[in-house]
Amino acid sequence: QVQLVESGGGLVQAGDSLRLSCVASYLTFNDYTMAWFRQAPGKEREIVASIIRTGGATYYAASVNGRFTISRENAKNTVYLQMNRVELEDTAEYYCAAGAFVAYPRLLSATSYSYWGQGTQVTVSS
Repeated sequence: QVQLVESGGGLVQAGDSLRLSCVASYLTFNDYTMAWFRQAPGKEREIVASIIRTGGATYYAASVNGRFTISRENAKNTVYLQMNRVELEDTAEYYCAAGAFVAYPRLLSATSYSYWGQGTQVTVSS
């Protein structure tokens, strides 16, 4: 059974940095586009960043572009989200997602991803 397990969330202050990790099991990791989504209370789930199978192309939501970096280590079945200069608005539950052979523009949509992690909470305080 495919598993995506996130870690690295927590309570940080505005302006700090945080790195999220997601380890995938029981899937051919190289076949999957990986993404991070987030959902804040009372809001819809939104894409944060996505990275294609080879890691050669990435996508970022405008709200995080220039502050967050998505990367992957295929040898470790792991995708990361480096979050720098976090803002209060970054407070949300962050989810890792995997979608087989998903390319732009489908990678923007949550419905393109077959597997999801359980989420990790990121709370930014002032």
